[in-house]
Amino acid sequence: MENVQGKVIVITGASSGIGAATARLLAARGAKVVLGARRLDRLEALASAITAAGGEAVYARTDVSKRTDVAALIQLACERYGKLDVLINNAGIGLISPLDELRVEDWEAMIDVNIKGVLYGIAAALPVFRRQEFGHFVNVLSTSGLRIVPLQSVYAGTKNAVRAISEGLRQEAGDKLRVTIISPGFVHTDFADSMTNPEVKAQTIAARDKMAISPDAIARAIAFAIEQPADVDVGELVVRPTAQS
Repeated sequence: MENVQGKVIVITGASSGIGAATARLLAARGAKVVLGARRLDRLEALASAITAAGGEAVYARTDVSKRTDVAALIQLACERYGKLDVLINNAGIGLISPLDELRVEDWEAMIDVNIKGVLYGIAAALPVFRRQEFGHFVNVLSTSGLRIVPLQSVYAGTKNAVRAISEGLRQEAGDKLRVTIISPGFVHTDFADSMTNPEVKAQTIAARDKMAISPDAIARAIAFAIEQPADVDVGELVVRPTAQS
């Protein structure tokens, strides 16, 4: 926990689910959290709750598909706290459906958020990390990238693209920066809300309600990676329900 105390940590997709749980946990352990998401009302409520509990949080409306939004979030962290220790690229969407339905707009949205959103985070944070000579990227992926199944082709493709980018980043990072990927399985979040195929959405919610684990489990995994000494790089953590095949 002492390696979390005082760290400045930016979290995208922070308004709910894994992002919100991670923000609460890290703030409770003494981190200064900088929260980004599209739903400003939820960000405000989360930041207020963290502050009321004795933590420290600031926030900004952030659409990770817009490079300027992501850059502004990183800038907020640096201007408010004078440094950036960790960027958690957590924002993501899973608009899963059969390829035959040709939901091209959904494919494009997943590419914009899941891949380009992470790249925009890297573009904003990497120069800061290089100047400081320290920094940690935590990229949230999915077990869907580990086990490819029907309906999830494009979603899994975006997650595996980030896996490749993360590994390349790790190899280029040198001995001052750290790169971690977290692959959650079924987690009880509002992940399915944005799905455009009603049947797939209903099936996903039913499976979630049957076996999904709490977002707190993923938050603890993220905290574990962050709290390691500077010379320890946790490369990948997979956290899934025991019941998930």
